Amino acid sequence: MSLSSSFIVICPRKCRSLKVLMVFCSLLTFQELGSVASWSSQGTTTAPPLTSPPGGNKPGSAKKGVAGRRLAPPGCRGNRGASGGCPRELFRLLRIPVLVVPGDAVLLRSMASPPCPGSCDAPGLPDFHLLKRLARDQLVYLLEQLPGRKDLFIEADLMSPLDRIANVSILKQHEVDKLYKVENKLAHSTSDQLCFLVRPRIRNVKYVADMVNADKAAGRTRKYKIIFSPQKLYTCEMVLEEEGIYGDVTWDEWSFYLLPLDDDILSMELPEFFRDYFLEGDQRWISTVAQALQLLSSLFGPFTKTYGIGRGAKMVHELWREITEESEVDNAGQKPEIGPIFLIDRDVDYVTPLCSQVVYEGLVDDTFRIKCGSVDFGPDVTSSERSIKVLLNSQDKVFNQIRNEHFSSVFGFLSQKARSLQAQYDRRCGMDIKQMKNFVSQELKGLKQEHRLLSLHIGACESIMKKKTKQDFQELLKTEHALLEGFDIRESICFIEEHIDRQVSPTESLRMLCLLSITENGLSPKDYRSLKTQYLQSYGPEHLLTFHNLKHLGLLTEQVPGETLTAVESKVSKLVTDRAAGKLSDAFSSLARKSNFRGISKKLGLIPRVDGEYDLKVPRDMAYVFSGAYVPLSCKIIEQVLERKSWLGLEEVVRLLGGNEFVVPALEDNPTWDSQRVILAVFLGGCTFSEISALRFLGRERGLRFIFLTTAITNSARLLESMVETRAC
Repeated sequence: MSLSSSFIVICPRKCRSLKVLMVFCSLLTFQELGSVASWSSQGTTTAPPLTSPPGGNKPGSAKKGVAGRRLAPPGCRGNRGASGGCPRELFRLLRIPVLVVPGDAVLLRSMASPPCPGSCDAPGLPDFHLLKRLARDQLVYLLEQLPGRKDLFIEADLMSPLDRIANVSILKQHEVDKLYKVENKLAHSTSDQLCFLVRPRIRNVKYVADMVNADKAAGRTRKYKIIFSPQKLYTCEMVLEEEGIYGDVTWDEWSFYLLPLDDDILSMELPEFFRDYFLEGDQRWISTVAQALQLLSSLFGPFTKTYGIGRGAKMVHELWREITEESEVDNAGQKPEIGPIFLIDRDVDYVTPLCSQVVYEGLVDDTFRIKCGSVDFGPDVTSSERSIKVLLNSQDKVFNQIRNEHFSSVFGFLSQKARSLQAQYDRRCGMDIKQMKNFVSQELKGLKQEHRLLSLHIGACESIMKKKTKQDFQELLKTEHALLEGFDIRESICFIEEHIDRQVSPTESLRMLCLLSITENGLSPKDYRSLKTQYLQSYGPEHLLTFHNLKHLGLLTEQVPGETLTAVESKVSKLVTDRAAGKLSDAFSSLARKSNFRGISKKLGLIPRVDGEYDLKVPRDMAYVFSGAYVPLSCKIIEQVLERKSWLGLEEVVRLLGGNEFVVPALEDNPTWDSQRVILAVFLGGCTFSEISALRFLGRERGLRFIFLTTAITNSARLLESMVETRAC
């Protein structure tokens, strides 16, 4: 993506809803603007001091906009935050020309990067590094609002995302003295200024309150600042008042909505979204997703068409539309860099995340837990006494070639790669001095890096093989495939019972139970009671609450004989108005969500019918991500809707999925745009690496490029762990 061919429109009146202002207006209040050079696009570490604008260094001051309005820092709506000016000197430093135009708008055009050459076969992707830069620069601004040396307390969930945005050296440059993790036990800090970077959770606010009240009891006076990410919730203010510290702290919001994990993966790093929304009905994060979409459309142009399915997807779209209308940002004339957008709720497809992943990236995630795009490889992988943290993205040449491959093909590739590297090393034997000099200066470093990464991935494969062999992985896959196809159900139940009795893993046993329930549209009362009893006897009665959660979500249910809920719903709807009937229908569907997996599978052809063995080395469809046994439901829905460009012909499937589908046509649609082949897939509640690999395959087959925006990367373990309750009965 190149901003040299697009404008970013900033309207002072509605900067609140346009988070792109987080740098271009708010950063300009630094008392020491020279420090900006350390994180500017020029990459320099020092800069001559710049002259601040009139009023730029005074708290509460603000430079007048083009129409006399004040330009307030976006996303920094603190109760005591200072506003700042907009000196053009900083724009010059960042190489961003400023054009003042009529209509109370400022147009920023970035010249920092050259345009990316387009390709007819594979359309280019937007440059999402801009999102990192925006998040980093806003955080720096917020830290500067507490001038002087300070200690920074960081919530554990934000440490990994923060490391991808601003490392320790950047924080140190902006007078952060010591870093602490927000834990149950209060940390002892000697600094006179404390800054807390936390999620908007009640327990975090109480942690701050305990520290402030402890200082009050000791007669100590300090300055306290809370930075909520990505936004502050009203409940946080209520807790501040209840704890009696509302007037003792200042607060701000760090509008850190999206973390680019790779060229085509954006994560909101909100794993709690799944439990909060789907289990507890808490809609707090819906507005956060809507704001993230607004940020993307502001930076990369309007989306050409919007598809969606699910109640959450519908709510996100409606709120996003309201934000867009209120923002008064006219980007209709801007050429879009992303075409259609597809929003899908996780509860539309529970089967896919419950299946064992067999593509390499998915297996690495299941085995080692990929966190924020990086993984810790232990001594069993590194063949040494220490662990190594490895960033897994397209910059890793070895990983990039095997990440989407079925695991059975990976060893062959790694073996071939090892021979290729050895051949390149052997070339040096016949070189003269000049050739050797060129080899050392140009190729040797890259070869050593590839060799190191190759060794790590070979070690990872060996470790995965050892662990999966212990788990009897082949038998597990065979049982899964039988459940998906609907064959040998009684044998599958026997396998699950044996799995429970052997106490292999509480999460794995629960996964198989849920997969059995969803594919069979619930368990018979006899099987449900028997399996539940065996599970509780093996893993403890504290899991009773877990079974309640899973039943509420529709993951593990008991078939109810007699009159069905649908019949009750039908009778009640005759006694009320159409509008009320619609609300009742939503309520009933949320009370007892049925999977209808067999009917959906038959309608969409999710189980491929092939003669002989499925060729995993040359896959024919997306089913390869599950060894040819199953096409991910979520991916199949996206494929079918994009192919039809509507939901027409999928009415029966939509009915079985519970409805809530929608399509919004584009205001402007040009079929010649490359962006029409760049699709944004938004997963509300988490996305698996298997789904990412499947859609990448579809993209290669159809000449498309998919961008994945997810509330978090998930898998079966994460999904079920979020449901687990282990409180004593």
